[in-house]
Amino acid sequence: MTTQTLPEQGAAPYIAAVDLGSNSFHMVIARVVKGDIQLLHREKQKVQLAEGLNEELVLSEEAIERGLNVLRQFADTLQPFAPQSVRVIATYTLRRAKNSATFLRRAKTLFPFPIEVISGQEEARFIYQGVAHFEHFNGRRLVIDIGGGSTEFAIGEAAQPLRLSSRNMGCVSYGKSHFSQGKISARRFNRAIIQAEQELEPIVSSFRAAGWQQVVGTSGTIKTIRDIIQGFGWSNGPVDLTHLLRLQSYLLKFEHCQQLDLPGLTEDRKLLLCSGLSILIAAFQMLQIEQLVYIDAALREGVLYEMSDRMQHLDIREQTMQSLVTRYDIDQAQAGRVRATALALFEHVKDSWHLGEEEALLLGFAATVFEIGLHINSSGVQKHSAYILQNANLPGFNQEQQNLLACLVRFHRRKIRADEIPYFSLYDLPVVINLLVLLRLAVLLNQKRRDDFLPLFSAQAAVQQLQLQLPPSWLQQQSVLTADLVQEQKTLKKIAFKLDIPALQDLLNHVNPQLETDG
Repeated sequence: MTTQTLPEQGAAPYIAAVDLGSNSFHMVIARVVKGDIQLLHREKQKVQLAEGLNEELVLSEEAIERGLNVLRQFADTLQPFAPQSVRVIATYTLRRAKNSATFLRRAKTLFPFPIEVISGQEEARFIYQGVAHFEHFNGRRLVIDIGGGSTEFAIGEAAQPLRLSSRNMGCVSYGKSHFSQGKISARRFNRAIIQAEQELEPIVSSFRAAGWQQVVGTSGTIKTIRDIIQGFGWSNGPVDLTHLLRLQSYLLKFEHCQQLDLPGLTEDRKLLLCSGLSILIAAFQMLQIEQLVYIDAALREGVLYEMSDRMQHLDIREQTMQSLVTRYDIDQAQAGRVRATALALFEHVKDSWHLGEEEALLLGFAATVFEIGLHINSSGVQKHSAYILQNANLPGFNQEQQNLLACLVRFHRRKIRADEIPYFSLYDLPVVINLLVLLRLAVLLNQKRRDDFLPLFSAQAAVQQLQLQLPPSWLQQQSVLTADLVQEQKTLKKIAFKLDIPALQDLLNHVNPQLETDG
């Protein structure tokens, strides 16, 4: 696809999904026509990012450079696209690498689109959504996707996933640990299969209890295995365990992967075949799979469909928040008050602080669930709330969005420990601080948990400061709130933020003209 083929004003919108996988980087460009996705262009570049991940989970400089070089190429293709029309998802290797922040910082300098690192369960959800939208099926199905560093499993009905799991086993990582330098032997196969079975053990009971009527395989590893089996004429349709074991026996005739010359096996897949086959055999045996069909849709297609949904204002994150509200019996009335106040403050300051729709959504979400930790204990509620949000499965949220929610809720009251605010690739520190200030003020101003408590107010903002206008006559009647606002000024001053409340200053000066505040 070239820039000449991009749509004119008023035409169906073009969108792109980029999948930074552990083996390959993929890019898919599509357009949305009447709510449906038309795929227009695909690019795939072998990167083998997982190959550069050592035992200490540090990504090598060579692997980082391979990834950055491909991003440069993708950036050229995506040059005409607006940022909101492109979604970039990073999976296992950047999820696990201790120095992933280094990769993300360097990527920012040459790739103008934000990179979202997602959890394994979120990866499985996207894969399931890609399959569910690609081909309708009446009944429950199990979806398996063997990637370079992890393998995802999902069970669902129609568009609704019911079980999601990501296991730390992939064709690149297992190739490196079990079939090093491309060597093939029965012992290597047995060792790889046993380790994969051990990795699957924790999910076997749950998945088998859920049950399914169809098993679907996706992506390159399973496609290659299917193509080889069909190329040999062993099957013209589904793959079963006898086909997989027959292929294993055939491969044991060789001593090295480079000797393989099989129908459907490309050069770049030779070193990954044995490891991918071992994982698939283990899955068949542990989950008692009878047969599997291949569908040519996966994570990136799932991302495209979710982008289309958001364009139609159908955001799965809203469903996720409502699910948390119900599950943890959150006080919806108080959450509504805090959310309304936070978003009202946001409207006053968004232009000065250059905040957009995404920041408003995340602030609203944080206000919705800031008291989720009451489910554990009212003492230290902010810590309990942050723990739940940090560790819960939150469909629709990438890792940084989930970390930001946890961070905002963690410091919505009491001290702000600046050294505990995590590094964010997608959000600059001033943005995090500004959202935190808005949430803290919204919580503080609604401490009486009453609908008729707050008067009309306004706010103005500048860099690292906010001025809050409250009616002096109203503030005079709020002795506890007055003391809390004075303390809030002191707390924010410690992180170099100035909170100015003229009515508070006037009130304190009237009570004691010699008194100085931090306002």
